[in-house]
Amino acid sequence: MINTRRRSTAVLIGVLAATTLTGPAPALADNEEPAEPPKVELVLDVSGSMRANDIDGRSRISVAQQAFNEVVDALPAETQLGIRVLGATYRGKDKKQGCLDTQQIVPVGPVDRTAAKAAVATLRPTGFTPVGLALRSAARDLGTGTTARRIVLITDGEDTCAPPDPCEVARELAAQGTKLVVDTLGLAPDEKVRKQLLCIATATGGTYTAAQSADELTGRIKQLVERAKETYTAAPTVVTGRAGCADAPLLAPGVYADREAFSEHRWYRVPVRPGQELRASVSVALDRPVNPDHAVLLRATAADGRELVRGVDAGSGRTDVVSAGLRWSETADGVSPSPSATDAPVPATTVCLVVSNAFAPRPGTRAEPGMPVELTIDVVASSPAPAAPDLGRGWVLLLLLTLAGLLTGLVVGLLTRWWVATWRTN
Repeated sequence: MINTRRRSTAVLIGVLAATTLTGPAPALADNEEPAEPPKVELVLDVSGSMRANDIDGRSRISVAQQAFNEVVDALPAETQLGIRVLGATYRGKDKKQGCLDTQQIVPVGPVDRTAAKAAVATLRPTGFTPVGLALRSAARDLGTGTTARRIVLITDGEDTCAPPDPCEVARELAAQGTKLVVDTLGLAPDEKVRKQLLCIATATGGTYTAAQSADELTGRIKQLVERAKETYTAAPTVVTGRAGCADAPLLAPGVYADREAFSEHRWYRVPVRPGQELRASVSVALDRPVNPDHAVLLRATAADGRELVRGVDAGSGRTDVVSAGLRWSETADGVSPSPSATDAPVPATTVCLVVSNAFAPRPGTRAEPGMPVELTIDVVASSPAPAAPDLGRGWVLLLLLTLAGLLTGLVVGLLTRWWVATWRTN
């Protein structure tokens, strides 16, 4: 059985591994800026419920403090870390005052391990749970920049101070294009807490992890570590698709973020030269309740509106992300590039990409802002698959099949006669 210290530490290290490591950088090579150092802020719930002794006989706060020490010791040197707490200082019963109780005890910057551990060691569970206010404050702590910021929220309870509602705050931050991702970690087996933390994480493209059992923790940590393949990269470039191809943004290979309204069509343009292959994929995050039947469609069209290829992925029921992808090259469309008589460069073909969705909101669901969209574009040298062996057509194919049937029958007959003769002899 895994003890409390190892279990809680593993969860936080796993979450931090995922949060300090973001997805692929936008491949706008001519405009790339030097990558900023990863910035992460841990937001710890220190409300009264953290006194509960239900994790292997230890209080939740003591388990969290021990885990924080381990995480701080293992944190990469290049990571800039901050720590914010909520419900840590006000001991009274005035809810209005208690719901303002959030402080940054370690400013975001290069890690001073001794100071960080000392600040966490003095925490004692005290007051209310203003999660929404703490998230909004943590976003200000991290500031803005060209790369994504990460918040890791560790709590055992539901927000007791709304408004502001934590889910609304998460959607508000995502709509502002702040490149902010919130990962949540639940320390109590409560369904209402789980739903709230999942809502926060989904709205910002983050992850939710529950510290419930050794098996669940082990499986989730493996997933997080598997996803952590690079040390740190820039966040997707924010673009705005158009209602038609003519004025759509022109995209180079890279990763892009956008938002799309329910049942909307968004257009983008990608230049593809002869001998190149376009590879594109789109993912739409379901950050709010939608009707059970839905689908995402990604199409590539020519400038004249002729469809070149499409990729569709339909879903039924609640899922976190719905994705679709496609591949296209001029040869795949049946148009082979003709060799040029001169050495002049061959002009690129403008391919129009259309992202469509068949989502419908449930009653009472807000339509704005649109659903989070991540579009990945890559243009590589085309590599057509080798042709299959040609067996011929018409009478030639019929003759080949007849000969194959005769040979098969002859072999089966000989084997049968041999088996019968052997059986009678015995």
